[in-house]
Amino acid sequence: MPALIATDFIGTITWLGRVADRDAALESAALNEIFAGFDGPQGEAHGGVNRPACSRVAGLYKRNLIIRNTRQFAVMSAEDLAQIAANMKLAQLDPALLGTSLVIEGIPDFSHLPPSSRLQAEGGATLVVDMENRPCTLPARPIENNHPGYGKSFKRAAVGLRGLTAWVEAEGVLRLGAKMRLFIPDQPVWAQFHQARGTLSL
Repeated sequence: MPALIATDFIGTITWLGRVADRDAALESAALNEIFAGFDGPQGEAHGGVNRPACSRVAGLYKRNLIIRNTRQFAVMSAEDLAQIAANMKLAQLDPALLGTSLVIEGIPDFSHLPPSSRLQAEGGATLVVDMENRPCTLPARPIENNHPGYGKSFKRAAVGLRGLTAWVEAEGVLRLGAKMRLFIPDQPVWAQFHQARGTLSL
């Protein structure tokens, strides 16, 4: 039996973006299509086969140690994005302000997909889910610039809704309107998960 199970959940790409220069701005520029290579989205500042270690892996590595980049894509769902906006009392929230790479509509509870799930697009481009993307304070400034008085509320509003980080397993082009099918690992949840979560942190 395959270790990855094809599900009936098929999402639609509703937004694509790229951060060309992270030092200049966090915001991503909207695109109609993007090539997903083994080093991530073409021209993406968060791309690359490797990356410097950050605070998310502080329990493992010293900051800026070069490690494998499993955060090439920042993927969100349209549904979670809408809920964040509602939590912030905004009519809508532009994914560009969050530095988002890809927005998918139609897959429920998207931010909690199991690690190692696959999202495979028409044409074969395939992303592997690394883990939930935890909210941080970086989007506060671009949100504040566009919605004065709301920037600081993002981090709390986005808890459990910030989407996923992912890396490219099979290269290909991602296009607006294309379908992406969800594959999930058949491995059950580790029996010691709750005990480990209570004693360990990364």
